[in-house]
Amino acid sequence: GLELSVNNHAADFSLSTLSGPPVSLSCLVQNSSQAEELLWYRGDGKVDLKDGNKVNVSNICISPVTESDNGVTFTCKLARDKSVQVSVILDVQFPPRLTGEESLQIEEEKDVILSCSAKSNPQAQTAWYKNNITLTLQQNRYQLYQTSEVFQLSIIKVQKSDNGTYTCVVKSSLGEGRKDFHLIVEDKKPVFPKEAVIAAVVVVTLTVLFGIVARKDKIFKV
Repeated sequence: GLELSVNNHAADFSLSTLSGPPVSLSCLVQNSSQAEELLWYRGDGKVDLKDGNKVNVSNICISPVTESDNGVTFTCKLARDKSVQVSVILDVQFPPRLTGEESLQIEEEKDVILSCSAKSNPQAQTAWYKNNITLTLQQNRYQLYQTSEVFQLSIIKVQKSDNGTYTCVVKSSLGEGRKDFHLIVEDKKPVFPKEAVIAAVVVVTLTVLFGIVARKDKIFKV
């Protein structure tokens, strides 16, 4: 019976490609005895085809291929019977992109979160360094959190010894990215005890009251 093929595949398939170079997809009608019109879709959206590129053979070119094309489905369909179709899922591979630096000033004994986010395909591995030496993760001092795109290091109750440059390195088979965090731990600000503050307020209030009373006496004496 009538069937389609895309790049010589008669069934749905995944196409691995790198970000950047263009990708060509060629749809062909097999076993046809007449002129058959073809349609192309990107996801749910119809692709505009020129008149000479619709009958029995239809080619589309994705140029340039970008990270946003990763996971996108391109489908070639027969116009008169849309159940006859072949789909291609793009598997766009790209290295992690992560650069830059950040300075953080944090008060002693407070918690701090260092966060870097980097997309990549294939998924990247992450490592943390302090002053270019692999960070030893002490259980009660550091916490790691990560998803496929976000990598976080939490430092619990920072101390002066935590001063330094922390580096998040995200690495895959295609390359690596890094970001530096310059952490400056500041002296703990003195906390005034509540009792002292309340006592000061009471003194001020009483002084004002006595001032008013003294003034009253003067007013009445006149």
